[in-house]
Amino acid sequence: MLKPTIGPIVGHVTTNHARIFLRGDRQNNARVFAGIRYRAAGAQQWSKANFAHLSELRDMSHVFALNNLSDDIEYEYQAGWFSPMSPVHTPDSVAELPLQWPREIHRLRTRCSKPMQSRAYIVGSCRYLRMTAGVASLPQLGDRIFASINQVIEGIEPPISAVLMTGDQIYVDDLNLIAPDREYQDILGKYRAAFSQPNIKRLMSGTSTYMILDDHEIEDNWPANANKSDVDLFRNAMAAYELYQASHSPAHPLTTNGEIDRSSLEHYWYQFSDGDIEWFVTDSRTRRNLSANDRRILDEAQEQALLKWLVHSEARVKFVVTSVMFYPDRKLHGDDAWKAFPEQRLRLLETIRTQRIKNVVFISGDVHGSLTARLSHSEDPDFEVHTVVSSPLCNSKLLPYAKASTFILDQPLVRTAAGDYRHELTSTVVSEDNFAHLVVEARQIQVNYHDRDGKRLQSIVIPLR
Repeated sequence: MLKPTIGPIVGHVTTNHARIFLRGDRQNNARVFAGIRYRAAGAQQWSKANFAHLSELRDMSHVFALNNLSDDIEYEYQAGWFSPMSPVHTPDSVAELPLQWPREIHRLRTRCSKPMQSRAYIVGSCRYLRMTAGVASLPQLGDRIFASINQVIEGIEPPISAVLMTGDQIYVDDLNLIAPDREYQDILGKYRAAFSQPNIKRLMSGTSTYMILDDHEIEDNWPANANKSDVDLFRNAMAAYELYQASHSPAHPLTTNGEIDRSSLEHYWYQFSDGDIEWFVTDSRTRRNLSANDRRILDEAQEQALLKWLVHSEARVKFVVTSVMFYPDRKLHGDDAWKAFPEQRLRLLETIRTQRIKNVVFISGDVHGSLTARLSHSEDPDFEVHTVVSSPLCNSKLLPYAKASTFILDQPLVRTAAGDYRHELTSTVVSEDNFAHLVVEARQIQVNYHDRDGKRLQSIVIPLR
């Protein structure tokens, strides 16, 4: 068996279930299979191996579902791909072959269901990897920060539950003015280049990774800049996104026999839980309505699902991921974020305020600058919402970093008859490549920003109520 060409990527993980993505490659016209086996760390006996036939229709990739796992246990697993000599093999028959598994052993940990446990996460966005003639140019620049993440999280307590990649995992339009990619195979090539770099590969093979797209998975400021000729671009970009980002997420339900249901993908937004902490990862990009009479950054079904979750979830902390900033607003170019959808933003805020929902934190990226900020209400001392922004993992030299002067901070976010929503920075603005390390404890969330070499830039404490 050969090592995966992409992956393995550990995606959605629960107390008893894990999803693992990998890609093989073509072998002339021969049939190609992928396989995986696992065991509890320290055990001698491997599980019965699970095999799947790889198809060019899915770019020779597959997502394995590991079921009936145990709560809060470290597992070891091996994964690879091969092409048997006989052309008539099936996933069942290849299980009888005497296979030589790749030597590398990967590890993952299932979720812990106990409440009030300290838990930690890595958050980042906007990872620029320049491509020239289909080849990554200086790929070590786009992969450097992941070596630092690996060093920071090595043996750390509490261990990292998940990595949240909140948008622009690739730049389809990295040479937008010269030669933007539009063809399916070219976009697939960007995913293969981005996810096959050694440091990000190591990170994703051992840490549960959740992703959601932003505009550069399609084109800059999508869909505001879309035209009729972009129909094929959108279809190709979404097909590639579904293979490499959505496929291992909770957006796909499971079938009755525990396999991942690929027959339909109703939407890209999803929820997941980690003990008494819950995450709602929104799709704030592909479901927008830009019409004047019903402007929405989230479609109606998604908004209603988010509101229902906010009101009825009993989670101790509720994280809402939105790839573009919820607040504060930018002075320039803010119309691509929530600033341009004030009615929908106010509906969310009023629900949080009037329903007395506590410990809501909005997580976002996009702006090539990182910060934390607090939102309060002039007439309601019980209302408080926080935001954590983490961007970029790797900037392009062509793009500026955000600074404090980028944002509107000298006036209320919203003025209403019931009072003003006021916001203030609770950190300095990080204007360099960075990532965020969040530690959720019993009484607080600590947000640590690190630079691309892993050095801690600042720490912010968000009190929990």
